[in-house]
Amino acid sequence: MKSVTVLGSTGVIGTQTLDVLAHLSEHYVVKVLAAGRNAERLAEQIRVWRPECVSVADEETLECVRQRLSGFRPLPEFFVGDAGLMEVSRIPTDIVVSAIVGAKGLAPTWAAVERGATVALANKETLVAAGDLVMAHARATGAVILPVDSEHSALFQSLHSGDPKEVRRYILTASGGPFRTWSLDALRKATVEQALRHPTWNMGMKITVDSASLMNKGLEVIEAHHLFNVDYDRIDILVHPQSIVHSLVEFVDGSTIAQLATHDMRLPIQYALTYPARVESPWPRLDLAEVGQLTFERPDFERFPNLRLAYEAGRAGGFAPCVLNAANEVAVEAFLSKRMTFLQMAKLVESVLEMHIPGTPSELNDIVEMDNWARRSAHAMLEKGGWNC
Repeated sequence: MKSVTVLGSTGVIGTQTLDVLAHLSEHYVVKVLAAGRNAERLAEQIRVWRPECVSVADEETLECVRQRLSGFRPLPEFFVGDAGLMEVSRIPTDIVVSAIVGAKGLAPTWAAVERGATVALANKETLVAAGDLVMAHARATGAVILPVDSEHSALFQSLHSGDPKEVRRYILTASGGPFRTWSLDALRKATVEQALRHPTWNMGMKITVDSASLMNKGLEVIEAHHLFNVDYDRIDILVHPQSIVHSLVEFVDGSTIAQLATHDMRLPIQYALTYPARVESPWPRLDLAEVGQLTFERPDFERFPNLRLAYEAGRAGGFAPCVLNAANEVAVEAFLSKRMTFLQMAKLVESVLEMHIPGTPSELNDIVEMDNWARRSAHAMLEKGGWNC
């Protein structure tokens, strides 16, 4: 039996991870769950999985969970807040599924890497903000980082067809989101409700907005750079509205290898959990005849400037990707609360990037401090206003 920690267990990826583990329950045991404030869902997960340790966001959530578990025994050991999250991340388990959304997932993922765990990484912000440090730390501790994002899992699987030295291009596919065909004029009027209507994927609100602005793809470019140790000039994006081809690898001889599947995150989650084995699964199978047609187009960097900003930040390196990510998280929060328009998000991110003083982090705390500075700066700009575009 392999023991598993699920960080972000009540989120979209966390719940899908538990779906997969239910299918694989003869070989895996859930030892640790870390959640935020969804007490009802967490209580149900505790009843089903009987973990030894559980982390929650605050005392209020803990009390709600305890009430919902009245009469249930044995209760897990509970941990609370950021300190509690770090404690459960250090508890020995074979696999840590890192599915906390945003920069909040960096520190607990670092803790898992520090103890040499296998990390099934769904939190792309970890490598965006601190990729150089995290990958070096993994090499030093012997930790294994396996991608869960469908695009990076597709690249990882496609790379089995040859030696990485034989690869010419890494091609990430993007659905294009709900605004793929919208004009700039139309994008200026895009609403939160429209941005959250993703045409193919079912994701959390933050990631869905990032997908609409294509920042999600920009973050994935930076993540791919670190996961596969590849120059940005060799990472391309291809818009593919059907979300069937999840990514492609072009080899030097002209062969292009792609991974195709339905748009179901349980497949890449299962592959990360069972790697290097492939295990029978009950998930829906791909029927290409039913799909009928696969189309591709180049991304538009003018209508979706976050792609340009992500490439620029990635190439600049140092603190720039951390600043990009932090400013974007503030911008998305502001858009979701209707304090900022859709196109103004990229304006805010670019302004914070222009303000930051370039440098190179030498330890994790440097990233934490720069992340805090970028958030304070973005909030200060929001308060000043002047974001008409």
